[in-house]
Formats: sequence, C-alpha cells, structure tokens
Amino acid sequence: MQKAPAAARIAVLSTFIALAALFIAIALPSLAQAADRGGLTAYEYESAEPAPTEPDAGEEGEVPTTAEAGRATLYNGRAIAPAGAPTAVKQVIAAANKIRLKPYIWGGGHGRWWDRGYDCSGAVSFALRGGRLITSPMPSGPMMGWGAPGRGRWITVYANAGHAYMVVAGLRFDTAGNEGGESGPRWHESLTAAAGGRFVARHPVGY
Repeated sequence: MQKAPAAARIAVLSTFIALAALFIAIALPSLAQAADRGGLTAYEYESAEPAPTEPDAGEEGEVPTTAEAGRATLYNGRAIAPAGAPTAVKQVIAAANKIRLKPYIWGGGHGRWWDRGYDCSGAVSFALRGGRLITSPMPSGPMMGWGAPGRGRWITVYANAGHAYMVVAGLRFDTAGNEGGESGPRWHESLTAAAGGRFVARHPVGY
C-alpha cells in the first residue's frame, strides 16, 4: 500500500523536472538576446554595428588624425577632430563620420541605431550616442529640453519642433542644406541653419 504514494511522488517530481527543463530551454535564449541589446527595457534599439569610440581611417585613403587646436576641419566630407578635444567629442565626430554618406529617411535612426538612412534628429542622436551622451534616440521636440541650456564649448544641439542639427567643434552636422541634390546627414563648414524657424540651443553638460 505504501508503494503507490511513492510512485505518485516520483511521477510528480519527474513532471516538474521536465517542465523546468522546458522553461529553461525557452527562456534562456530570449534573456541572452535581451542582455545583448542592453537589457529588458520599454524600448529596445537594435545595433548591428557598435557605436564607434575612436576616429577610423576613411574610404578615401590616408586621413589626418587631428586638426588644429580647438576646431575640426573637413577632409573630403569627413570631419577631423581637433587636437586636444575631449574624448567624448572625438567619439561624437567619429560616430557622425560613420553615417555621413547615408541618405535621408524619415524616422531613420529611431527604431534602431544602425539604419539604412537617418532623419535630422536620428542623425544627431546617433552622433551623441557615439560619445555616450545619450542612451536612446530622441525626436527634435524633446531635444529642445535635453542637456543644459545655451551653446556649449564643444557641442551645441539646435532644435525646434520640426528640425534638429548640431555644431561640433566648429562644424555643422545637418541633414538640411546639402549641395548637389544630396540628402542625409552631412558635415558643413557654414554654421548658419539651413532650415527655417527659431531654434533652441542646448548642450551636453561639460561640453
């Protein structure tokens, strides 16, 4: 009479172990994927390519590593970080260089970091993320209240409800005002806004 309860307990234990193994097999891959994407958050942004942390060599061949102190320069459309610039500023410039040939796509850069193209705020967000200055993409509206008010020493973001661009070490990074019919994020020597309207100037604290 005592064998039946023991057999029942063994059957229950075997069922529990099987269910636990099934749960682990299903849950572990999903948790590992979420960890690779930065954790379980309300918004997960795919990043097929990690944000660059250092300037890299250009497609055009030998590229100068630094520009004159205090101001970036353009070399075949690529921004060269100034000598003595803070690491975060160099990282922002390097990130912007990564997407400087991408086309303009409305909403680009907001669903995932590495995208086929970028809109104005998506491009600015990608560059700022390269310097670890933001953690998720922002539309132009929220950029009006981001960071600290006014222009920064190295980086200034200009935003209104419909457009955003940035000035980094004396160069403008903008999707508006491109020449030759091009669209998308490009570097410009002119600091004058190409888009109309009044802009709010903001900057990352310390820069």
